[in-house]
Amino acid sequence: MKIFNYSKSDNDLLFKTYFIFLASGAVSTLTGAILPEMQAEYNLSYSLRGLLLSFQQCGNLAAVFLAGFLPYLIGRKKCTILLSSGITLGIILYVLSGNPILLIIAFTLTGVGRGTLSNTSNVVVASITGNSTAGLNILHASFAMGALISPLIAALLVGRWKLTSMIFAVIMAISILLIANSSLSNEREKKEKENKIAFYRDVDFYLVSFILFFYLCSEASLMGWMVTYFTETGLLSPSNAKIMQSLIWIMILAGRIIIASISPKFKNKMVIVLALGLILVFSFLLMMSLDSKILMVISLLLVGFAMSGIYPTTISTQNPKYNKNTIATGSCMAIATLGGVLWPNVIGVVAEKYTLKNAMFTILIPLIIMNILIIFKVFRKNIENYQCR
Repeated sequence: MKIFNYSKSDNDLLFKTYFIFLASGAVSTLTGAILPEMQAEYNLSYSLRGLLLSFQQCGNLAAVFLAGFLPYLIGRKKCTILLSSGITLGIILYVLSGNPILLIIAFTLTGVGRGTLSNTSNVVVASITGNSTAGLNILHASFAMGALISPLIAALLVGRWKLTSMIFAVIMAISILLIANSSLSNEREKKEKENKIAFYRDVDFYLVSFILFFYLCSEASLMGWMVTYFTETGLLSPSNAKIMQSLIWIMILAGRIIIASISPKFKNKMVIVLALGLILVFSFLLMMSLDSKILMVISLLLVGFAMSGIYPTTISTQNPKYNKNTIATGSCMAIATLGGVLWPNVIGVVAEKYTLKNAMFTILIPLIIMNILIIFKVFRKNIENYQCR
């Protein structure tokens, strides 16, 4: 099956990478979808739930470092198989026990697996497609497709969260087998020369990384707490809240397909990111402020569309040689993932002291800072283009 006009082995690897990232997307929304039922069974406090979501992001953070350096020691394929197995193991652990320590370990392991698949998938697609914005948006569209599946299954199997979890443990096991039977390199990777990986001296590298940092502050918090927020505030029933989580990912999927098709027409792709960032702030404010359920749902769908292209399009503006290098990619994603570690825990702490609604409003802080950085990067790019004339 040819996805792009590349060699047979490259197309096969792309197809498998897209499926694996789809499975990773399903796992990414699984915890948010089942967290209310897990809380009811295990009697988890707000602060512990926030801590679990943060430890999941800590695992993600650890993975982007490990997945950045381990390929030089054991090869990319062995590294990916080893670390991504943490997802299946983690799911099994939190299905078996509500012990807080074991839950922290379980959430951390799932984070390690997700971070590994994110690093590997982005590097593979960037390398094969030549850092194509379309290729990266299609990759993240496959993630979105997976992300909308697990809340739907959780809604269908409401009250049976352990069965839902085990379904995705099996899907991840299948993904690991696909990795094992792919053309992903088994050889130890060779380190690039210093002048090819001097990303740490590049201002633009940090701009991209911190835009993603503040984006993940908001995305991880919104996706981790959304079902709980709608359920506990009485705005939606548990099953409808999970369906809404799927609908937001349908909008993300649609948005990524649209952006993949229109992005080649834009010389400065950060203009797209800026438009999406401003829509995200506006629609999130509407969602949190409106009393009408219909208007709230419409604004939530706008949130999903606005979130669709920020991450993959921003990555595509990174220097191509960084996106093809596991250390540079890992460092960028490590900085970004710190946002996902930080803010879900902030939500839990604020909700414990005040209310969950007030805690959710704090998401505006990283969103506003993200947009300021996007504006700076847009003007920086425009100045560079003017100087090159």
